[in-house]
Amino acid sequence: MKNRYVLTVIASLLSVLAMFLATKVFTKNDGEVLKIGFVYNADVATAYTINFTRTRTEIEDTFGERVQILEKYNIGEDVSDCERALESLVNGGCKLIFCVSYGHGKAAKNMAQKYPHVQFCHATGDLATTEPVLPNYHSFMGTIHEGRYICGIIAGMKLQELIATEKIKSGQAKIGYIGAFPYAEVISGYTAFFLGIRSIVPEAKMTVRYTNTWSNHVLEQKFAEKLIEEGCVIISNHSDTAGPATACEKASSKYGKTVFHVGYNQSMIDVAPTTSLCSSRINWSPYMLGAVKAVLEGKSIEKTVKSPYKTNDASAGFDRGWIEVMGINERLLAQGTTETVEKAINQFKDKNLNVFSGNYIGINPLNPNDVWDLRTPFFECENRSAPSFCYVLRDVIEVEE
Repeated sequence: MKNRYVLTVIASLLSVLAMFLATKVFTKNDGEVLKIGFVYNADVATAYTINFTRTRTEIEDTFGERVQILEKYNIGEDVSDCERALESLVNGGCKLIFCVSYGHGKAAKNMAQKYPHVQFCHATGDLATTEPVLPNYHSFMGTIHEGRYICGIIAGMKLQELIATEKIKSGQAKIGYIGAFPYAEVISGYTAFFLGIRSIVPEAKMTVRYTNTWSNHVLEQKFAEKLIEEGCVIISNHSDTAGPATACEKASSKYGKTVFHVGYNQSMIDVAPTTSLCSSRINWSPYMLGAVKAVLEGKSIEKTVKSPYKTNDASAGFDRGWIEVMGINERLLAQGTTETVEKAINQFKDKNLNVFSGNYIGINPLNPNDVWDLRTPFFECENRSAPSFCYVLRDVIEVEE
């Protein structure tokens, strides 16, 4: 009887503690200016950072004098460096901090444990649902594989046109891709792009080169030039600079090569007016504006942005405007592209199109025994926002050292 009484008291105390912590985490910002921190892994010379600063400006325009933005640029993946940057923002009074690079995750989670009164939101991260699960640490990302697949369709239509007009032979349907790191996010992205192309040109093949850095214009351009020399007629990238687009434009205008570019995060038409087909991007505004609104009103971030997961993680795609195809170069599009793209986007919105399926075998490069037969579809971002497809398609995609 005594034990039961003690357990009841403990349960009551835990309940009160939980309510107290919830109050500390979601405290309404009555009349105070909400200071918001941004931690970037590069600066505004990169398309990736520019994509976030668009949303930063939108936050300022939407909330006006109710918010103040503090920013830290060029914060790499070193945990100590990132923690110092975050500590500085917390000491500066920030109650909401956005980290934008995958590599910021560990530092952000460490700081979330240290400062439970500050909301830490990590773009592209995958630590929100791992122990310890923290009420003030969140992850979010759009289903960018949808956007890359659509860009693949656009590139595939152009490739089909090149074959039909005998600009290239069928056996020359070769794609080049510059990837930053062999992360699941990068592999998922280039596979989605490739399968979009293959939905139009089934004989296409792809070569991938990794730079092992997110942002190096010289190296990205050099690798793209190498792939063009090897015969690639479509070049795309998951890296942060205009280097690959510059390489394509130079190869076309200066050397008369047949090559086109597909970008990421911003239109590349100004850089490559005669070769840039399109770009895709995650629209960060729906989540980040929702997070600001939630903190200002003392509400849950996930309930405000209506996350599909029952965790501190959030994701959406074309269905809710989180994914966009931009910088479409109308004068370069193959006939029928617009109609084909619209149909596929509507399929994504209606949840009737799964990217990762088909007669392919995927092998995890970190574990050759981990194999996925895509005749059993892989449902990307089904349970978390960060991509998890990490399989290189055998015989059709080559990773070049």
